Amino acid sequence: MATLGIHKDFLLEFAKLEKPVQKRVHEVFGKFREHRHAGLHLEKLENPRDPRIRTIRVNKFMRGVVLAPDTGDSFLLLKVMAHDDAIAWALSHRATVNSATQGIELRDDVALEHAAASVRSATPAVDERLFTHVSDKELTRLGIDPDLLPLVRNFSDEAHLDALRKFLPEQQYDVLAGLAAGLTPDEVWRESVAVQTEHTPDAEIHPSIGDELAVAMARSQGRIALLSGPEELLDILSRPFDAWRVFLHPSQRRIAYRPSYSGSARVTGGPGTGKTVVALHRALHLARRLPTDAPDGAILLTTYTKDLAADLRGALELLIPDAPLRAKIRVVNVDALANQLVREDRGTPLAILTGQKEIHTRWKRIAQRLGLDLNDVFLDQEWRQVILAQDLRSPEAYLKASRSGRGTPLSPLRRAQVWRAVEGFTRELRDAGEWTFLQVSAEAARLLEPRTDRPFHHVVIDEAQDLHPAQWRMLRALVPEGPDDLFIAGDTHQRIYGYKVALRNLGITVTGRSHRLRVNYRTTHEILQWSTALLSNEKPDDMDGGTASLAGFRSVLRGGQPELHGSESRSGEIADLVAKVEQWVAGGVEAGEIGVAVRYLQLGKEIAQALEESGLPVCVLGSSQSTGDGVRIGTMHRMKGLEFRCVAVAGTNDGTVPLASALTPPEVDAQQHRDDLLGELNLLFVACTRAREALRVSWHGAPSPFLAL
Repeated sequence: MATLGIHKDFLLEFAKLEKPVQKRVHEVFGKFREHRHAGLHLEKLENPRDPRIRTIRVNKFMRGVVLAPDTGDSFLLLKVMAHDDAIAWALSHRATVNSATQGIELRDDVALEHAAASVRSATPAVDERLFTHVSDKELTRLGIDPDLLPLVRNFSDEAHLDALRKFLPEQQYDVLAGLAAGLTPDEVWRESVAVQTEHTPDAEIHPSIGDELAVAMARSQGRIALLSGPEELLDILSRPFDAWRVFLHPSQRRIAYRPSYSGSARVTGGPGTGKTVVALHRALHLARRLPTDAPDGAILLTTYTKDLAADLRGALELLIPDAPLRAKIRVVNVDALANQLVREDRGTPLAILTGQKEIHTRWKRIAQRLGLDLNDVFLDQEWRQVILAQDLRSPEAYLKASRSGRGTPLSPLRRAQVWRAVEGFTRELRDAGEWTFLQVSAEAARLLEPRTDRPFHHVVIDEAQDLHPAQWRMLRALVPEGPDDLFIAGDTHQRIYGYKVALRNLGITVTGRSHRLRVNYRTTHEILQWSTALLSNEKPDDMDGGTASLAGFRSVLRGGQPELHGSESRSGEIADLVAKVEQWVAGGVEAGEIGVAVRYLQLGKEIAQALEESGLPVCVLGSSQSTGDGVRIGTMHRMKGLEFRCVAVAGTNDGTVPLASALTPPEVDAQQHRDDLLGELNLLFVACTRAREALRVSWHGAPSPFLAL
């Protein structure tokens, strides 16, 4: 049976082709199962570097480039380009098999020969070379071609390596980038080499006799999608970007499809490293392994907001077209699930108090009534971050409790005063029949803990860094302890709500079952480098008693530098932003592929009005304009979990980013003030890393102090 392979990167290139060309590509390759390469009219080239690389006519102006050996029924679709560009590309490239992974690679021989010649004429001093700490033996063990060693030995810095990225074989570039980022050869072996061979053991490969290309493509899954028929081809080409999003790199696949974990497991990593995709695939893997009598909804896939839950639901539909299998996975956000559990127990709907301003007003009123000189913000934070976080149910328990992380010390007398205020606050809520979201989660955990029957077989949690301990206790109680009970994905560099947890203190142990992803597949190197510099002095916790790090965190994509733009006035900033969005659209970017992030919604609405007046469609997230396929405008909080080709982060003024009202006054609690500042910084980092190709950060008046890089 014929097999067609499509490289992951081709999916992004295909998404940018004009619709008539896309249609013609499908028509041409839709018949590959029925024909050998001769039937597909693959044309040989004169004096190619690799005679197996052929071209095929797509239309009058476009040609496809295909790797097609003389024997076997396997083909690898490499490119669809303008006629002359396709010929030039095909003549300069060669396909090889990586000596370490045995997977297929592509290399631009012509460009690499020119590069080798140029470095020979400008050899840096030994102490200025990038890989002096790695021996030739280690490099070849990691799959570096021996003929490339002289070139590799002359790299002077990471910029030199990055300049040759598009010419080097992809697997070999990954190895070199990992070494350049500070990983040891053994770490690179585990993360870039071993994961390839672990995923495709020999027992899983069944090629036709003599079909060496099929073997190499099978060993390259994670970079190459193998299609067995025209229906599968149509499916993947009808939604190329979506297919690219749920594509797993071997390092991700190793985590997602591990047969079983002996207990709870966790995956961490910076933005764009694929944590959510890993969580989705883990849910699929667990669904396939459920007992045949398992009910629908036996697996919970959850996150902290309903918007992110909706995104997970949509991605799951792309990943699992089989509706009965997909029904085994229930997708709902944590607060909605807690609300359902408590509502079912009480038999009545719950009135949720959501406005932070109203909550603070109540605390202030209670403090005044009790004659306490305690700040309303301080009281609310003490209740949420100490009392609810530790599930303290008596004044004696509170008196003995640790207040680690709180900056203002409290004497026993002051603790007694705080407890009186808490009793008054919760009594008011109870008398009014009202709840806060965290109270509901705490109550749901109390209802679940004595039960012997738990609602779910497995729980998969995305964006875990923003969950409160009360929510964690509920999640722990939703599933019995045992193999594959909890699968956790998160990144504390993206924590925006300030809730710090130690999983082990909540009965969740991930020791020996924790994995870190280091490669960003979404954001360009330039955007990632600029955004990461925002956090260069920060070392957040890792949710398990250690410190999180972005060491070795890198991108595989390249693009332009982020654009920073200041204006004198608010109206001037908006006008300049509209002009930039118009420029992106004129350059071929769809309106729905553009995101505009703001710190507060009013500015977003003004930007939306200006864009509409210029004739551009808009979609304001979280408002009545939240439907439609226009430029997506939302607060930085709303942008969490989303991604766009182009992102404009607007209104990054001093006093707005960080937002003054979001900061605890230092005289109230100095430690909380520092934590709030970090949360605002993380929020800016999250907004900037939503961009895949282009990032623009703007302000009017004085810029944010965060931008003083």
